[in-house]
Amino acid sequence: MNLNELTLTEMIKGLSAGQFSASEIATAVIDRIEAKSDLGAIIEFDKNFYKLEAAASDKRRKDNEARPLDGVPLVLKDNIDTKNLATTGGTGALAGKKPKQDAPAVEALRKQGAIIPAKAVLHELAFGITSNNSVTGPARNPYNPLMIPGGSSGGTAVAISSGQFPAGLGTDTGGSVRIPAALCGLFGFRPSVGRYSRSGVIPISSTRDTIGPIAKNIDDIIHLDSAMAVKDVPNLDHVDLKSLRIGVPRTRFWEDLETGVQELSSSFLKKLEESGVEIIEKDFPDIWELNDNTGFPIALFEVMRELPAYLENAGYGVSLDDLIAGIGSPDVLGIISSQKGDEAMPEAAYLDAINKHRPKMQKLYADYFREENIDAIIFPTTPLTARPIGQDETVELNGNQQPTFPTFVRNTDLGSNIGAPGISMPIGFVESEEKEDESWISDLIQHIISCLDEDCGRCGHAIQSDFLGWIKTRE
Repeated sequence: MNLNELTLTEMIKGLSAGQFSASEIATAVIDRIEAKSDLGAIIEFDKNFYKLEAAASDKRRKDNEARPLDGVPLVLKDNIDTKNLATTGGTGALAGKKPKQDAPAVEALRKQGAIIPAKAVLHELAFGITSNNSVTGPARNPYNPLMIPGGSSGGTAVAISSGQFPAGLGTDTGGSVRIPAALCGLFGFRPSVGRYSRSGVIPISSTRDTIGPIAKNIDDIIHLDSAMAVKDVPNLDHVDLKSLRIGVPRTRFWEDLETGVQELSSSFLKKLEESGVEIIEKDFPDIWELNDNTGFPIALFEVMRELPAYLENAGYGVSLDDLIAGIGSPDVLGIISSQKGDEAMPEAAYLDAINKHRPKMQKLYADYFREENIDAIIFPTTPLTARPIGQDETVELNGNQQPTFPTFVRNTDLGSNIGAPGISMPIGFVESEEKEDESWISDLIQHIISCLDEDCGRCGHAIQSDFLGWIKTRE
């Protein structure tokens, strides 16, 4: 039995049946993390802590005191507070900073016996969807290490998809759980805002932020959801597919898709119909202009107020200016810095978004479901598959260069803006038509020549991770 390939649910059942111990799982996890280090998924791992916690779990099970998740290891995105591990947001100014206490969601998981020995790489400060972090180095897609895993919860998805952990947590503001799940062949769940506590998470937007589980199947998602939910929601009975009505809003969601994504998604729709699901072809009325005027005004205005509050409450002695000075990723630095100058989001735009546009969107969304008697809507999580690491500004889609961030979040952004739940489910694989982008090699050489500093973090990481990873893919 390969313990690294088990789902969370299989691991729980095996531990309960005595097929293996938490300590045996720990050994397998430690070995796999070391074997897959070139993927750049893990930012911090406490091996000794894990061994001690696994031994304590084994003792509880021997004493018949086992808890629902006892002995199961989880990996967390490094913007979720953990008292045993630093919470850095993948940025320089927070390196080594340990929170005073666990985030409530983390505390809930620990009470159920889960072990949290590792934090995962993310797009710096969760402000992006590639997980190409200049401070930590990029997280790499397990199916092709030259490609992005998606973001911003990319490291969590990589760690799970490559068998380092059975499941874990990310955060989702505009698609940051669902997108990496989609690009790494996993399930990613964004709950309704408020289902899990948002406390103890480095914030972007209290209106849009939520923790979200990432796992290998839906049963694993249910286990984690049940542990973290702060609102009681009745469990749904088994649903007969023939009773389901699923909406297919074609505008935007199904437009300008990569050929492989189009074919695979259309094939899946056909299979649903053949299984008895009633497919309702119906667009949302008048919602997209409202959406375009909602997302960025809310996120950019709220982050500049909520991020300083988080830093002050943490007691690290790190100001917003200190934080900005430590940002290494050019795309993130550009966004955050712009909000301190003349380009800052006007309060009027924010108030319009939060008080006018968003409520109208929520009503249109609710009316759509009620009037059409629809149980869910369905669409491709992303219009395109994973792209090469380094394409942070633009990506090619159907022969045209498109801005990277808006293109990847195009389909996930609406649900985020209105606070609706959503889940990304794997339906197959698309053979990539992209050529490898090796421009980073030239960039790295030029950087090394210019700095000639052996202590340069970027050079050190790139030489150890990027170059070696690049070589390994060609062995």
